[in-house]
Amino acid sequence: MKNKFLKTKGIMVRNAGIILFLALLVSCGNMKKSTYFYEAPDSIYNSSKFENLEDTLHENDLLSISVSSVNREAAAMFNTSNQVGASTTMVSGVLGQASGYLVDKTGNIRFPILGEIEVAGKTKQEVRDYITAALTNQKLLLEPIVDVRLLNFRVSVLGEVLRPNVFTVPSEKISVLEALSLAGDITIYGNKENVSLIREVGGNKVLQHLDLTSSDILSSQYFYLKSNDIIYVEPRPSKVAESSVVRPWIPVALSAISLAIIAIVNFK
Repeated sequence: MKNKFLKTKGIMVRNAGIILFLALLVSCGNMKKSTYFYEAPDSIYNSSKFENLEDTLHENDLLSISVSSVNREAAAMFNTSNQVGASTTMVSGVLGQASGYLVDKTGNIRFPILGEIEVAGKTKQEVRDYITAALTNQKLLLEPIVDVRLLNFRVSVLGEVLRPNVFTVPSEKISVLEALSLAGDITIYGNKENVSLIREVGGNKVLQHLDLTSSDILSSQYFYLKSNDIIYVEPRPSKVAESSVVRPWIPVALSAISLAIIAIVNFK
């Protein structure tokens, strides 16, 4: 009886060792899928040519336009916006209030004295130059200084991240890694090899898949995000399988293990 028990115990230990070995193999195989820039060499990755590319303005963009001059009183009339109290989600995730010039469906804004100005399809620099020239040529201000900013530069992060949200970026510059950081990073169930980026280009929705385990993203045109970009992190196949197949069997497996332990103890 004792020899039979020792033999049974030996088989269980051997099986446990095999399971542990297989688990180690699986964990090594999944290391690449769980790590950013897996085995990427030390190097310089240049994305500067995409860093300062200024996007054009679109319908529903909210602009902040400030005007200053040597005559402060004369410039004050040009610092009144036509949109007050627009809600925005700040980088911290809390709601804030912003006021500015809303680009309407025709692509225009209504600016004091100058009236309607077409801004859709133009860059902020082009709008800045236009207003500066108009104020100068019409002798409304002496040496005007015009600053144009986008108040609702925002990106959305969804899927397998800790805190999915829509984030407004005051600096108007953010990388895909910074956006994921704001969302609490990708969870252990997220697939870093297949992160989807949805971007609007010329009225069309463009879907681009990104591999964040590869260093190629560091020099990619998609490393820096544009306003209204959407990032979606899909779940890894293992989580889908766990949710649909494995999880329902967990109670059954635990019960079977418990019965096996009881049987072995009683057998001894």
